[in-house]
Amino acid sequence: MLRYLAVSAVIVLGVAVIVAGWVNRDLIRIKIASVYARVPPKPGAATDRGRATAAPLSGDAPWALSALPGCLTQTSESTGSQAYVRSHLPAGAVRVAPPANLTYGDCRIQIVGDEAFVRRGNDVLHIPPPARFYRAGARLALVRGDGGSVELRVYEPSHD
Repeated sequence: MLRYLAVSAVIVLGVAVIVAGWVNRDLIRIKIASVYARVPPKPGAATDRGRATAAPLSGDAPWALSALPGCLTQTSESTGSQAYVRSHLPAGAVRVAPPANLTYGDCRIQIVGDEAFVRRGNDVLHIPPPARFYRAGARLALVRGDGGSVELRVYEPSHD
């Protein structure tokens, strides 16, 4: 009797293994059939010798000076009240009176009133008001905001 029980257990396990292999064959086939396929750029995308190129950056960007490598490198950031931020301005900082144009590397900062436009190549980023710029030697400081929360970012020219 034990012999028949053992033989039936082997048959049941064998059938289970065969069924499991049959069920998973599609998953295995999909895995094997996966290959890399080149996809052409979307219609309307700019191309450069067949390669897709990024569209120019534009829009409001209070962080613009921190996002353009090769122009300026952010060295510090302070956030708080007007008095707290002013105490963290670099020593000897003098306000840049608008209108003004500043150039760092291949970036041009155009200060107009209490806002600024940062241009590099085809990219144009807008630093929304209120924005005030200060110079202390080679360093540039940007103070943004008024009232309760003010932000100070200090930059040095990049040496890339």
